[in-house]
Amino acid sequence: MTVLAHRTTAPDSNDGVTRDALAVLQPGFEGTTAPAWLLRQVAEGLTAVGLFGRNITSPEQLAALTAQLRTERDDVLVAIDEEGGDVTRLEVRGGSSFPGNLALGAVDDVDLTRDVARELGRRLAECGVNLNWAPSADVNSNPDNPVIGVRSFGADTHLTARHTAAYVEGLQAAGVAACTKHFPGHGDTNVDSHHALPRIDVDLETLAVRELVPFRAAIEAGTKAVMSAHILVPALDPTRPATLSPQILTGLLRKELGYEGLIVTDGMEMKAIAGTYGIERGSVLAIAAGADAICVGGGLADEGTVLRLRDALVSAVREGALPEERLAEAAARVRSLAEWTRQVRRGARPEGSSAPGIGLAAARRAVVVTGSPKAAAPVNAPYIATLTPVANFAVGDETPWGVAAEVSALVPGTDSGVYPEGSTAADVLAAAGNRTVVAVVRDAHRHPWMTEALDALVAARPETIVVEMGVPQAEPRGALHIATHGAARVCGRAAAEIIAGV
Repeated sequence: MTVLAHRTTAPDSNDGVTRDALAVLQPGFEGTTAPAWLLRQVAEGLTAVGLFGRNITSPEQLAALTAQLRTERDDVLVAIDEEGGDVTRLEVRGGSSFPGNLALGAVDDVDLTRDVARELGRRLAECGVNLNWAPSADVNSNPDNPVIGVRSFGADTHLTARHTAAYVEGLQAAGVAACTKHFPGHGDTNVDSHHALPRIDVDLETLAVRELVPFRAAIEAGTKAVMSAHILVPALDPTRPATLSPQILTGLLRKELGYEGLIVTDGMEMKAIAGTYGIERGSVLAIAAGADAICVGGGLADEGTVLRLRDALVSAVREGALPEERLAEAAARVRSLAEWTRQVRRGARPEGSSAPGIGLAAARRAVVVTGSPKAAAPVNAPYIATLTPVANFAVGDETPWGVAAEVSALVPGTDSGVYPEGSTAADVLAAAGNRTVVAVVRDAHRHPWMTEALDALVAARPETIVVEMGVPQAEPRGALHIATHGAARVCGRAAAEIIAGV
């Protein structure tokens, strides 16, 4: 069906229900300028858009894009998934200037976390972005989690809580609304909800003293938004994932925890929802359950998607499947947050940390070194072997990681190679020749092939240096073991400085 054919039977855009249905959507789009269809929908009531790496080439271009959107309405919410660290959209092609949550948790200085978030928020605000789908408040209680990992502040509940609160405070001090995620907690899963529906089988007491503690802290800190998780938690709702569950969104988050701000869904095109319910039915169920905004557009980014979701919500109201007052309430919360951001923009310009190098400074503090740097570094003309797992979907494979580029900038004669799953120590040694090997890994504990290759490398070359850029769950190995607690560009730089002895 063409967009034109769809629109001939679409509801009247002047109708209040139709405008409310548009208001609750947070769609993505293709391109580095706003397409005509998006501007048209913003003019007709769309109140938010979502940005991804495909939409950004530079701060200047991003500022021009957000200004273009605000020609249609000056209070439009411009959202982004900018966690810093491994998950960056602002610096998607070069790597982040900020370490991620695990690095900040490893330092455990809440003032530093607050300052990092404020500086990140300042940069977003300067570009016209006013809603950040961050921070992750998930407790990394399952080290085999394939999607959270370094995106969490750590495995300790109370550490995670205090840094979540500090991050929210810092981000919002810069005039950017925080969206704390993934409620009620995505840390204890071994399935990525981008691909399937994860399930957390813990009792209510465990949820209360572990998963929910950081969200309580975020609410107390005044988080403007909370993002739901596409996870099944039978202790709370045995049949529906959190995003579609009235018991979880309305009963637990609204009534029990007393949260009054905006509830945003995780991406509705993720398989955990789209694969079972479809995005149209899923969106209706989410709003009915208590969500206020529908995030869609990581993979679906066109006018047809927006119109289908709008019409599904309108039809659900007309047919009695979705109470009109529930949709109106959701739209009102979206507009309320939009108005807050507009008032912030009109007020005094929020200040950042006044420390443009704070990201690298934080990354340096997060590094944990096992072994003697004096015995193993500096290294002359090393061989950097990056053992590369399949990219986490949330991170994507566009963003570079590792230490090869950073070491090369500091140590003349550095050579390097990338080794995907299936590679062996023999492959690395053949390429390295007589050079000292620097083996770079990411979550080695989750990848048996990687562990096997590391063990063989260290056995053959005891002087091997190992850099772990994921969760440092495995026992340190090598003459020097460097745990960066994240794979951001600044984390690579911090490790490279140790290797180069600078």
